[in-house]
Amino acid sequence: MALWRGSAYAGFLALAVGCVFLLEPELPGSALRSFWSSLCLGPASAPPGAVSPEGRLAAAWDALIVRPVRRWRRVAVGVNACVDVVLSGVKLLQALGLSPGNGKDHSVLHSRNDLKEAFIHFMGKGAAAERFFSDKETFHDIAQVASEFPGAQHYVGGNAALIGQKFAANSDLKVLLCGPVGPKLHELLDDNVFVPPESLQEVDEFHLILEYQSGEEWGQLKAPHANRFIFSHDLSNGAMNMLEVFVSSLEEFQPDLVVLSGLHMMEGQSKELQRKRLLEVVTSISDIPTGIPVHLELASMTNRELMSSIVHQQVFPAVTSLGLNEQELLFLTQSASGPHSSLSSWNGVPDVGIVSDILFWILKEHGKSKSRASDLTRIHFHTLVYHILATVDGHWANQLAAVAAGARVAGTQACATETIDTSRVSLRAPREFMTSHSEAGSRIVLNPNKPVVEWYREGISFYFTPVLVCKDPIRTVGLGDAISAEGLFYSEVHSHY
Repeated sequence: MALWRGSAYAGFLALAVGCVFLLEPELPGSALRSFWSSLCLGPASAPPGAVSPEGRLAAAWDALIVRPVRRWRRVAVGVNACVDVVLSGVKLLQALGLSPGNGKDHSVLHSRNDLKEAFIHFMGKGAAAERFFSDKETFHDIAQVASEFPGAQHYVGGNAALIGQKFAANSDLKVLLCGPVGPKLHELLDDNVFVPPESLQEVDEFHLILEYQSGEEWGQLKAPHANRFIFSHDLSNGAMNMLEVFVSSLEEFQPDLVVLSGLHMMEGQSKELQRKRLLEVVTSISDIPTGIPVHLELASMTNRELMSSIVHQQVFPAVTSLGLNEQELLFLTQSASGPHSSLSSWNGVPDVGIVSDILFWILKEHGKSKSRASDLTRIHFHTLVYHILATVDGHWANQLAAVAAGARVAGTQACATETIDTSRVSLRAPREFMTSHSEAGSRIVLNPNKPVVEWYREGISFYFTPVLVCKDPIRTVGLGDAISAEGLFYSEVHSHY
């Protein structure tokens, strides 16, 4: 009897699926996956990965991620661009004749030994970092060894160029990139990226990206996560030389979205030059026609004064949207005496409630309100295992899809796959968390079938989603830029902006 019942169920299932294919042959794979998982009789009859939390989450994302009604047509991106030379950090340091030892952070690198100590410091934490190398000759020598090292790869680099490259993958978008573009970078850029002649230069700016894998060892050192350490001697990007070229190109290009990055590159400059340049940045942003949203992408920084100036000297109020990771968020609150600023570092996975409190504070203290002349209404936060999009109500649409799209691209790009491969990713986000620690927050229990969690606090909406983390990442560089670009691509700004 049981055998007959099982056969009948199987027959019904085959008939039902057959009917769907017959009636809707163009139905997307995501919808078929959802349909299948709703009918499946249990693990034995399900397609591989569909019943795992990762499979359920990926299918739920696919159903959620829809293009906005009003889409960007022209995106202008500036102003940091370079060539990334990517290779194994441990192998490069060995090739330079350096031995493992104790780690120590250096805000500016002056020697090979400083490089070794800083690399060991961050590899031990499994944390990303970026530093300026002050000695031109020593950097040139290291860059030559790195560039010619067997297995070293050359890629488009610099936040602006990477974001532009990600946008350019959508053929219906026109993309303008302003930054110091040398011959190698120009050759690497997508054909869909337009570079104004004033941005072209004879020599490329090289950034060295030292990668390490999860569990990789060097002497007593063992990396808890895969990540990278970036350093450069980059004076063109450091002075944001292309800023004025960028802003002057906008009138002719007529973008409906502007993305700005590269402020962190000013850390190698004197305090006086930083202060002067920041004022010029604010003036340039204010020259961008009203109604065009401006997204600012932050990156790894060590200079508290510079970060504090970015927050307070009208840079934040001048931009519409921010993109940043957990290191930048904590450094921001420490530099500007925000909530949880006494926290010296994250202990493992950044606490969702703490992150949420800091995002709330940024938008409440520096964001748009009736009493404040600020344009800031959106922050896209990303860390390895989850993302949060926070927006001031009434200014943005489609943010549920935007945060999901950003998280999905983190999994596909790190694994170098077109779609999420559930066998190569894992769900590592906290299964339950509090939404705040500075007020009575809610306790959230994660459900892979409903992967985007929303909560609200005093006119600010939060959208949280886990990341399906790539178990063996192929490449970690540019993930933050891809996440922000994808989140923006699926975002819609309300026309009263």
